[in-house]
Amino acid sequence: MKKNVFSSVDLPPHLDDRARFALWQDIHVAEIWSVEYAISGNVPFQADIEATAIGPLVLGRRMAGTIRHASRRTRNIADDGRDGYLLLVNDGDTRLSGVQAGRDYGIGRGEGALVSASEALEMTGGDRNVWTNVVVPREILENAFAHVEDRLALTIGADNEALDMLKRYCGFLEAGPALLSPDLVAHATETIVDLIGLATGAKGEIAELAGVRGLRAARLQAILQKMRDNFADPAISAQHIAQHLRLSARYVHDLLQETGSSFAEHILELRLQRAHRMLRDRRNDRMRVSEIALLSGFSDVSYFNRCFRRRFGSTPSGARSDSLLH
Repeated sequence: MKKNVFSSVDLPPHLDDRARFALWQDIHVAEIWSVEYAISGNVPFQADIEATAIGPLVLGRRMAGTIRHASRRTRNIADDGRDGYLLLVNDGDTRLSGVQAGRDYGIGRGEGALVSASEALEMTGGDRNVWTNVVVPREILENAFAHVEDRLALTIGADNEALDMLKRYCGFLEAGPALLSPDLVAHATETIVDLIGLATGAKGEIAELAGVRGLRAARLQAILQKMRDNFADPAISAQHIAQHLRLSARYVHDLLQETGSSFAEHILELRLQRAHRMLRDRRNDRMRVSEIALLSGFSDVSYFNRCFRRRFGSTPSGARSDSLLH
């Protein structure tokens, strides 16, 4: 169990506020994770982070300062590659609000929300803010609970018993001696993950999870509609659709896999169906097969021909001839 302290008071005293903040942010990006911050202009800059590592988890017990806004964009995610989940708990009097996964969130004192480091994230507070982060590697939380990504940006009330127990348990671990036994570290890790599952509703709460399944279905329909609207664009990708819907590309792929077909398979089918309809439409008799392939989203005619034959059992020209006979 290792504790790290990262504070603005340790910066060179001769620097002005602007220079101190710039240096603090550079160190933060290099040593912690890539986030773009904005500070309050009403009070002198100040920021403190106390983080304790417990096995693969990190307890950011005290995150405090005059940082008014935090933003993690696609470029920040690419910079550090961090993909863990963060349970954010507001320990201050100012309200912390933001957006992730297309959902607005706002948490007051004592309230929490689960957010992800692998998806675009915004957070705005006041002139002075205090919060706690519990950072859990993605694979640990996703292996423990199904569809945990559906719990992103949902407010966890201050009266949530599991959240209260999690706060007290983390405080107990940080106040005590370092855990040296691998068995105890594993036990502490499992307990924290279990409490996060209970607090967020990822574990249990069947009625609420039924609503989450509805949310997944709604998101899937939004993804499929975007694909139907844009499949003829040769540049279409899961990443582009994910960015437009404010989801992660991984989440888009996971939802589509549940339909039994991948992103590429869905797009190919949409393109082939359009080409098939156009070839059989007498109004397109004067169009070349290559033009129809291009309008359907194919940039390689030979690839189009192979896919068409495999899908419909005839060549594109054969499909056109058949339509003329009927």
